[in-house]
Amino acid sequence: MSEWLVLTLAMAAACAVVLSITFFNHRRIGDDDDPNETPDVIEYMTMMIGVIYAIVLGLAIAGVWEGRGAAQEYVRQEAQALHEISVRSEVYPADVRKKIRSDVDAYVTYVVDTEWKQMADHGDLTDHSGELLERIRRDVTDYEPQTDHEGQAYQPLVDQVALVDDARSARGQSAGATMPGVVWFGLIAGALVTVGLVFTLQIRRSFRELLLAGLFSALIAFLLFLIWDFDAPFGRGVAATAEPFLAQFPHLPLGG
Repeated sequence: MSEWLVLTLAMAAACAVVLSITFFNHRRIGDDDDPNETPDVIEYMTMMIGVIYAIVLGLAIAGVWEGRGAAQEYVRQEAQALHEISVRSEVYPADVRKKIRSDVDAYVTYVVDTEWKQMADHGDLTDHSGELLERIRRDVTDYEPQTDHEGQAYQPLVDQVALVDDARSARGQSAGATMPGVVWFGLIAGALVTVGLVFTLQIRRSFRELLLAGLFSALIAFLLFLIWDFDAPFGRGVAATAEPFLAQFPHLPLGG
């Protein structure tokens, strides 16, 4: 199901529930009921709970957005380190250089075309990408430099392999959902309480009050959807992309 369809249904359902409850509640209340009799303390509590919940929503959105940005940065670091390995292997003999670059290309192709879907669907990495990375490591570390120039390039290449390994591990750790279940429970419970408190103010069926109640509930649904969408950095609508790999390795037919 499309994320936009989920958003539309969630917002429509939130509006429908709020408006339906308002309609049936209005039929239950007698004509002699005066909405101006709502105690001031209820209005104050409603305002304070709304403010507190808005702060919680803001922190949750900031947290998942930061996680998404960190995941994209890990991808950039990994792609940059792999590019450096390919470039710096230029000083090695042709057969060694060709082997290193071939294994780097194989790793990049597998990550973009295969492992990316694994991260989106299951939130983890595959063992095969680790095996491909180990081949690159062996290509770099097993070669014994024959000249001073090669010797000077050896340690930086080893360091770049370590950077790839570190970025890959960080990418795997950020592939899954970042929001714990207890936080989701608090967000949903808070949404129900915040929207439910609207009815303590005894809203009527005037167009203005119904419009504001519907828009308020739809806004809450949209913000919760936004958190859910950002919560999987590689799996949903506003997800981290493989653009750094595409930019660093334009010669490869990636993303096909």
